Amino acid sequence: MNTVNVADLRNHFRRVSAWLKNGESVKILRRGNPYAILSPLPQDKNSKPVQVDFAAQRKAIWRDRRFSDREVAEMRDAELDGE
Repeated sequence: MNTVNVADLRNHFRRVSAWLKNGESVKILRRGNPYAILSPLPQDKNSKPVQVDFAAQRKAIWRDRRFSDREVAEMRDAELDGE
């Protein structure tokens, strides 16, 4: 069983979700003490994995919009200010 702390769960969820996808359980520590266990859901043998079309989602939201370097920098700064 893999172990992560709460900050790792938040900051590296992609890694944790990969463990879950591979069928592994994950123990979550809070201030060094066991807090919870995440376990993958049992898979239905007839179900197929869901494929998300991120390109289609992006196009639905932004259409063919292209952002300038200045706009991208402003968006990144706004994200960092919110943390």
